Amino acid sequence: MDTYIFYGVTILLLSISVIKDKKKTRMALKKAWKAFENILPELLVVILLIGLMLSVLNPATISKIIGADSGWIGVFLAATIGSITLIPGFVAFPTAALLLQNGAGHMQIAAFISTLMMVGVVTMPIEIKYFTKKTTLLRNLFALIFSFIVAFIIGLVV
Repeated sequence: MDTYIFYGVTILLLSISVIKDKKKTRMALKKAWKAFENILPELLVVILLIGLMLSVLNPATISKIIGADSGWIGVFLAATIGSITLIPGFVAFPTAALLLQNGAGHMQIAAFISTLMMVGVVTMPIEIKYFTKKTTLLRNLFALIFSFIVAFIIGLVV
């Protein structure tokens, strides 16, 4: 139901924009399309990899590796994967939902998502270029520690 509301509001606002200024609306839609084209290759690769992973790994395997019963080993594994993976947020959250539906644990997914968003092993060279090496390492270390705290709290709450 929410989806229909969002589509309805979007169509209404787009219609108001067209009525107000067709030229600016057309230009905004072209920019949005270009942004979508830039994101599309990453999105397709991630969707393909997740689909492949879910077809190869059955829910029992996912549960064994990063399920609730995997404990802190699963949290460390999920945090490691999240730290070295570069996935945009709009893909990460649906991915996390799929993993949860297929047997992943809440603590493990919390560690995965928080490290994915905050720890940047892949982006370290760029970050070191603009900041210092010490600042980059400290920021990543504190983000990693915070991710484990988040996982612990999620484990208590859920």
